[in-house]
Amino acid sequence: MPDEVKPLLGQELNWHPQLCIEADSESRTVAVATRHHRKSFYFDQVLGPDAEQEAVFSSSVVDLVDGFIQGLNATVLAYGQTGSGKTYTMGTAETLQQDRGMLPRVMERVFDALAQLKAAQEAEGQAGSAKYEVSCQFLEVYNDEVRDLLQPDTPRQQLSIREHGDGQIRVSGAAEIIVGSLEEMQEVFHLGSQARTVGMTLMNERSSRSHAIFTILLRRTSRAEGGGLQLVTSKFHLVDLAGSERTKKLGARGLRFKESVNINQGLLALGNVISALGDPARNLSHVPYRDSKITRLLQDSLGGNSQTCMIACISMDHSCLEETLNTLKYADRARNIKNTPVIVQKVTQPSEVMLLQAQLLRLLKQHAQQGQHDPEGAAEARMAGLDLLAQLAPDAVWDLLRMVYGRPLAAARPEHVSVAR
Repeated sequence: MPDEVKPLLGQELNWHPQLCIEADSESRTVAVATRHHRKSFYFDQVLGPDAEQEAVFSSSVVDLVDGFIQGLNATVLAYGQTGSGKTYTMGTAETLQQDRGMLPRVMERVFDALAQLKAAQEAEGQAGSAKYEVSCQFLEVYNDEVRDLLQPDTPRQQLSIREHGDGQIRVSGAAEIIVGSLEEMQEVFHLGSQARTVGMTLMNERSSRSHAIFTILLRRTSRAEGGGLQLVTSKFHLVDLAGSERTKKLGARGLRFKESVNINQGLLALGNVISALGDPARNLSHVPYRDSKITRLLQDSLGGNSQTCMIACISMDHSCLEETLNTLKYADRARNIKNTPVIVQKVTQPSEVMLLQAQLLRLLKQHAQQGQHDPEGAAEARMAGLDLLAQLAPDAVWDLLRMVYGRPLAAARPEHVSVAR
């Protein structure tokens, strides 16, 4: 059955005592009282100001992580006005251990699950029967331009959003770092966080001025029937959207005004995509994903191949009534989106591996012959590498082919990165 995008009500920490919101966790409803009428919204989960981060994770995110380990794509995104608690909820800011948000909890769950799978394989005498590779990317959309937070000096024109033949959206030119432990992934995240664009506004001392997407990628290789190799890939987007803003309320001028305009335009485009997907009467042959960079990057997550959870963060302050109502309407529309998550896998038979190996051997031999006049024995080095390649086992050749034609491998340390093709 197709999964629904799941709006979830979050809550900022510091709220004003003059309230306009009634949240009922049991009935999963939120009522907004205005001067003229009262409007109620129904959600999959409603959590009030006293809800702990663990409750949010266990009720709405943990199942997405388990599906991700099995090979399904997943997305968690937080939406709401500036200062409503999105960054706190996602865990993209420094907090106490018990207050850590969705992102660090997802990281922990991923590596705990992989450790359990490895232990189970060893207990069954099948150690190494399936190999898992974890890597990550960290991007931001700032003024509708994609920036690589792991290589912030990369010219933006070298980063391009592409839809591959399998329907997957990827960013060509973006760094991808392989990590072997939770600590290494945390190190990569902190490295990218230092490059995020933030700024001061009247509503938030450190306001996110960009949309940020931290992506965990998982690749599982195992033996298929008939001796072939099976590759299963999945990705997990954790999205911290910049807050919806009113420029007058923020006191935005100059650069801050330009940032606010671009933030609101991106969120408007996202709202248009959600409206198009959530309205059964509309023609889905044209969904305006290309109207902004953020909607293009999230194309898989909205109406595509992903399990997606949307966390709508609101304020109970009466002065935020208009923004709160807009956020609830936004999330209400998102509930109608139907995604179709499927496991993406590729099986390569031994004959195909041998054919690809032969093609690669010919290619390397050609380069070696052309480089015979290279200085300092470069050609000899290439020929030595060619001899070594000829001795590789098929699974090692597959890994090498993935380096050349697919997602290249990289060292586990952040200072050594690979570039996605």
